[in-house]
Amino acid sequence: MIKVALIEDNTTIRDGLAALINGTTGYSCVGAFSDCESFLSKLETLSVDVVLMDIGLPGMSGIDGIAHAKKIKPELNILMLTVYEDSQTVFKALCAGACGYLVKKTPPSRLLEAIKDAFEGGAPMSSLIARQVITVFQQTQGAATLAPDHELSAREKEVITSLAEGNNYQEIADRLFISVDTVRHHIRNIYRKLHVHSQSEAVAKAIRKGII
Repeated sequence: MIKVALIEDNTTIRDGLAALINGTTGYSCVGAFSDCESFLSKLETLSVDVVLMDIGLPGMSGIDGIAHAKKIKPELNILMLTVYEDSQTVFKALCAGACGYLVKKTPPSRLLEAIKDAFEGGAPMSSLIARQVITVFQQTQGAATLAPDHELSAREKEVITSLAEGNNYQEIADRLFISVDTVRHHIRNIYRKLHVHSQSEAVAKAIRKGII
């Protein structure tokens, strides 16, 4: 069962998402909140796998909410679901720690796939968003390399490269003939060496630094 929490201020959209999630086998909506503050106040005791979060919220913005949520639960999978499609907002969300980025016109079936993808370690994005991300990565690929003490091992480079290609933990493990626990170990080392806190941030930094 994939446990999902919603942060969305539009009551109609929030209720519709909750109904979609609860009405689908293998998914459960464990909380629906109209703002980040109420979500964050419950997060420590909330059993949740994936969070669907809007950006334009009353009070604290969704982007600020990501950073606060990650301090409480660093491994939390936060998937943005918003109307904003500009690259600046996308990158702010990804750098804050979002694991994926979808627009609200995403079809219900694709949304459910994205929740499952995020739960399994993927980084789902709408095709338009992914194209923007790739374009910016290509523009910044010539940036300076990491300091020697932050260099990744050959195996860690294989893991981050596979992650950048959209593979989840199980797929990376199968490809490299290692266990999922070993993949998680390598990813924790990658986070530490790159000074990042999310998969999307790690991939972004690895490409920006010319590691992959």
